[in-house]
Amino acid sequence: MEDTLIFVDNDFFKLVKREFEKKSKKKKKLLQTFKRICKKENLNLKHLFFYTAPPYQSTISNKKENTLMKNYDNLSKLLNYKKWITLREGRCQRLKLNGKYKYNQKGVDILLAIDLMKFEKKFKDIKKIILIICDSDFVPAIEQLKSDRIEVILYTYFDRKRNSRFSRYNELLKVCSKWVKFNDEDFEDK
Repeated sequence: MEDTLIFVDNDFFKLVKREFEKKSKKKKKLLQTFKRICKKENLNLKHLFFYTAPPYQSTISNKKENTLMKNYDNLSKLLNYKKWITLREGRCQRLKLNGKYKYNQKGVDILLAIDLMKFEKKFKDIKKIILIICDSDFVPAIEQLKSDRIEVILYTYFDRKRNSRFSRYNELLKVCSKWVKFNDEDFEDK
């Protein structure tokens, strides 16, 4: 079985996972999903690159921020414990717009792009990778990988509703060697 790497933008994956949890009304396991994807693609998961950002923390944290940080710390411990996982962290930015706070990850996409462009130095035999992303900013990186004879499989989720958080830029789908829309089976607890 051929080895592969998975690169996960957790901000996007978390939204998809919640969508399937909402449908099934039960929690879904994180790492099991990535292993299931590889099995479905008849690939062996050699290494998982996981990109995220810690939650925003005020100077004096409130109860919600403390809970979010505790959950994040638990996730970080789980991922850092596994030798086959690389956890890469950006930062969280808080902006106040129209009297409401909005939170955004910063620096995560660039970390993912850097790792995409240099993974071959450490993983020389990898010829297929799996991306779990939604951002069309990765199109040039994917084109470069394909010109280097790397097959790029995109796992994504979208709907065809305007201004939906799951709308998808078609160029991202077109540039990949193959794309797969997440489905219920990808999140089963078997």
